[in-house]
Amino acid sequence: MQPTMQQLDIFADSRDVMLRNDVLEQLQQRNATAARTALERLAAEYPGDGALSAMTALVRDLGSGSTAPFADHAALASARRHLEDEVVPAARRVLPAQTVHAWLAPCWRALAARAATLAFRGTDAVNHAAPLWLLAGDWAAAREAVEGIESWWRIPAPLAWMTEARYRAAGLDAAWPLLAELAWLAPARFAALLSALGDASLDTLRRRFDAAFPGTGEVDDYAWFPAWLLVGKPALAGRLGEARVQRNRAASRATALLGEILRREHEGDQHELVNLRQEFSRLHAGLFDTYMATRKVQHR
Repeated sequence: MQPTMQQLDIFADSRDVMLRNDVLEQLQQRNATAARTALERLAAEYPGDGALSAMTALVRDLGSGSTAPFADHAALASARRHLEDEVVPAARRVLPAQTVHAWLAPCWRALAARAATLAFRGTDAVNHAAPLWLLAGDWAAAREAVEGIESWWRIPAPLAWMTEARYRAAGLDAAWPLLAELAWLAPARFAALLSALGDASLDTLRRRFDAAFPGTGEVDDYAWFPAWLLVGKPALAGRLGEARVQRNRAASRATALLGEILRREHEGDQHELVNLRQEFSRLHAGLFDTYMATRKVQHR
């Protein structure tokens, strides 16, 4: 029996789908040669196909595969912009959503490896291997890259990278000391990292902080997040006590002081508590009132 005209139309409509799927299959296998062949077949039969430009960008990226170290930061910046502006949108355009991150990971890994010899520059922090290793999902390599930066814990960008690497590799409990240090040093970066981590418990704490902390409502309030957290969750005193105290920052001193207050409370040293509480109240009166409300005692 001869196929009807309607059946022929269905076959014609499904032909482009089949050819697109052929390209996608080879892309997901990262087979550059086979992907290029499949792409050429699709382009020959359907030159106006809407997925052609995105697929072409991905096939070209698969075939580029340079492993040569970047000569300078400008070369890395150019390669990174290409990946961010062309390859990433193309991957999101044509690949299944659940596979995009895994497909892009080798791309970021290749850039990170090529950037390994480039020194950290504070004025151009994004062009360094560490954030690329994070995008590649290699937490150990990210940590190693950050450790190569002198005094990284005193610089917002590498401290944020190390904090994320610690969280991704070992979880929230292990990351608390670095999260505290980041909040004190760079509140805006701390807030941005909380959003990026997507941790349900952190998101809940952040909402509570935003609603209850007696601050100005500005992003700098997040410097006080560790101290505020300690008021409500004294069990974290040990973890937060591992953070490097930044004596030139009131919020850091307040967190350390509150840890000492909690210890004195446990020991029942009422005389010393009076002095410590007075010192705490001078650092942040509103947070001190919050703390005292949880103790149901009168400040003397």
